[in-house]
Amino acid sequence: MAEAPPDEQRNIIYEFFILAVSILSVINLALLFAFPFRSQYWWLVAQVDIALTIIFVTDFGLRFHSADSKRRYMGRGGGTLDLLACTPALRILRIFRIIRAWRRLRALGGPAVLREVRGQLASGTLYLVIFLGILTLESIGLLELYFEMDAPGANITTGGDALWWGYVTATTVGYGDYYPVTTGGRISGVIMLTVGVALFATFSGFLANLFLRTRASKAERADAETKAALDELDRLLAEQQAATAALRARLVELDQA
Repeated sequence: MAEAPPDEQRNIIYEFFILAVSILSVINLALLFAFPFRSQYWWLVAQVDIALTIIFVTDFGLRFHSADSKRRYMGRGGGTLDLLACTPALRILRIFRIIRAWRRLRALGGPAVLREVRGQLASGTLYLVIFLGILTLESIGLLELYFEMDAPGANITTGGDALWWGYVTATTVGYGDYYPVTTGGRISGVIMLTVGVALFATFSGFLANLFLRTRASKAERADAETKAALDELDRLLAEQQAATAALRARLVELDQA
């Protein structure tokens, strides 16, 4: 099977992330047609889609900036479709992102994909947390809205309320301004709290590991620079000693003459 270019091999985890986000975006597009227009369910999905659109815009910017030939990327590289797919009215074009990412993964081959995934677990964890965070906020938010929206005494009655409650619950901040009053809503809250704590703990661990790895890398660079300076000093001293020995030998020859 054909090998993918080196830059695509290095970004295999990122391609998985874009593939997953693209699939979620296409599913959301179907949900926007399935839910009554401007209903609270519709608004919740639309607000999540705004976050996905930001990801797609950032992805286009990164690909355009890093492209060896920007003209080729905008032409045969699919850049024009990427740009058009960032607009809400042309979200259906995000299907081409799915096709492109799938082709790249197939071109790399199954064993190579597994090898690259094992070698990029740290970055893979970050992308997985981001995707699962968005997916959890949307799915549990819709579920919470289903139980709470028409319940007597409920305060989670809009898509924005459900998303805000979900984020506050997942981060364990718990302002208490929104809370479920139904049994189904509370069960949804337990799921959100459990998944949210796990995701944010993983994210915190990733940041801590990144910070420690950066400090270790700086220390290793400092040690390498110090060793290089000492090696250079040893070389200069050796040359000086050799020159001194040669000068002494020359002086002995002159005295004998």
